[in-house]
Amino acid sequence: MAIVDVEKWQEIFSTLGRHKLRTGLTAFGVFWGIFMLTVLLGAGKGFENGVYVGFPKVSNLVWMWSGGTTQIPYEGLPIGRNIPLRPEDVPAILKDVPSVSWIYGVNSVGVWGGSPPYTVHKAKNGVFGVNGGYPGMDKIDPMEIIEGRSLNALDDDEKRKVMVIGRRVRDQLYLPGEPVIGSQITVNGISFTVVGVFKWLQAGDMQQQEERVVMPNTTLRYSFNQVGRIGSFVFVPKPGIRSSVAEEDVRQFIHKRNKVSPDDKGVLGSFNLQNEADKIEGLFTGIRVFSWIVAVGTIFAGAVGVGNIMLIVVKERVREIGLRKALGATPASIVLMIMQESVFITAVAGYSGLVVAAVLLELVANHMKAAPPGSGGFMGPPEVEFHTALIALVVLVISGVLASLMPAAKAAAVNPITALQDE
Repeated sequence: MAIVDVEKWQEIFSTLGRHKLRTGLTAFGVFWGIFMLTVLLGAGKGFENGVYVGFPKVSNLVWMWSGGTTQIPYEGLPIGRNIPLRPEDVPAILKDVPSVSWIYGVNSVGVWGGSPPYTVHKAKNGVFGVNGGYPGMDKIDPMEIIEGRSLNALDDDEKRKVMVIGRRVRDQLYLPGEPVIGSQITVNGISFTVVGVFKWLQAGDMQQQEERVVMPNTTLRYSFNQVGRIGSFVFVPKPGIRSSVAEEDVRQFIHKRNKVSPDDKGVLGSFNLQNEADKIEGLFTGIRVFSWIVAVGTIFAGAVGVGNIMLIVVKERVREIGLRKALGATPASIVLMIMQESVFITAVAGYSGLVVAAVLLELVANHMKAAPPGSGGFMGPPEVEFHTALIALVVLVISGVLASLMPAAKAAAVNPITALQDE
């Protein structure tokens, strides 16, 4: 028994070849549906890549800072009190707020107000904002260390006068090829050693973020007269706890610690990254659903076209089908013949659409990877995931089978006597 029925395939090619234009236009509908599906999903994935590449690497971070003054009198205390954040709040929160897994205080100079400090390296100078950093910040913030190292726990504990600088700071203060790591930079007359250079991964504020220097927060506080205060907290909830729960727990802890009414909402400002991440994920889910609806609708429209052409084929071959049945062909063999032709058209056309779309997306992705960082804005390199291609192929097979059901049933129902008498 032959593995491949050559005669059957010759017959299929002969049948389709007699109506090349009709077959081509019908196949194009399926081709276009798979092409659209792949391009839409690939572009959506590229948009997702572009957004998430600049997203903090820990998506459930919360930032909290001292906002306005108290607006509600509480426990005999008047309104108008400013509630500062203090260094001793950090260990107290870690000890007494069970929903918080990790917390760190962050200060700054010339970032959120005031003049950036005067910064000098040899004969070059500039004004750059100074941020307090923390151990492992490159594993949390959307940044990448491209030279040297990040800050570590010893830098913070020992108040070392070290710093990590942004790429634009390096480019402004150093000559091309000049050694950076281990060199000295003076900030407001205080000398610091450069231990690393970072690039920012978020396209929207890349320039602003790379025009700053980052040093251990304890070093910043003691070097720039901020010993008794903290600018803001950054913290993460424990696993399994939503960041909004930890955010409210910390807020109420600070309120209670400073005798502020629980209903006084304007005292502490905060930003919850997990809320934004949920919104973005919802947007991407909507894009994926929309892409599937549009593309699958187009695929099934193409499948309807395939079904129509197969109905015409059955009508044109009614005498041939009647003769086959008169010679002993079973209804199952007739159905299989029609289904094979239908699935063949959808499979070839759909697979071609998948390949063409994948090649196009790969060319666009290579072009974007070769472009300067941030030039694509929020759009990252598009890509086609393997499971997406697999699902598309399954959709192809299903659409081919569905397209053949009615024509196959019509062919199986042909009466051989009536068919042989047909003119």
